[in-house]
Formats: sequence, structure tokens, C-alpha cells
Amino acid sequence: MAKRNFTPKDILQKEFKPKMRGYDPDDVDGFLDNVIKDYESFTKDNQQLSDENERLRAKVDELTKQVAVGATSPSSQPTSTVTNMDILKRLSNLERHVFGAQLDNNQNESHRL
Repeated sequence: MAKRNFTPKDILQKEFKPKMRGYDPDDVDGFLDNVIKDYESFTKDNQQLSDENERLRAKVDELTKQVAVGATSPSSQPTSTVTNMDILKRLSNLERHVFGAQLDNNQNESHRL
């Protein structure tokens, strides 16, 4: 993480030397007050995001461990064997159900050619 040069307290306590033709001190103070508010908001948001990031990293580590344990356990193996032929039959039945007569008509027309 990048090092920050100022804290909200540093900005608040900053004193500028007055000059004859300098800026209006009230304008500078007003602007710095707004900068402090933004900086505090930024710091708070950054901390919340860091906390959430840490929580999510811990969750990912936990889930990764669970997947690794599940992959090595013998109970995670499928109990039935599905062949390519079974999958093709299911796909064919699904196509007939979805496309119905349209699929049958297209097959009949292709056989006539």
C-alpha cells in the first residue's frame, strides 16, 4: 500500500505563513476543511475495503481447502457411469421435445433429397 504524506490531523493543523499579497486565510481554511472531510471519507472507505478484501481472501482459502478435500475423498466419485451414448440419447430426446414436429419435418425433407 502506498505511504501517505498527510493524515487528516496534519492537514487540520497546517499553518501557512501570511504574506502581503497572499490568499485569503478564510478561503484556505474552508478549502482545507473540505479536503479533510474527503480525506477522512477516503481513509474510512479504504479501511472498509481492506477489511472486506481480507474477509473474502479468507473465504476463498476456506473454500479452496474444502474443494481440495472433496476432490481427494472417495465419496466424491460418481456412483453411476454415464456413457457418451446415454448423453446422445438424452440430447436427442430433448431436441424432439423442444423442436417437436419441426425437427421431424426437416429430417424427412433431407431424406427426400
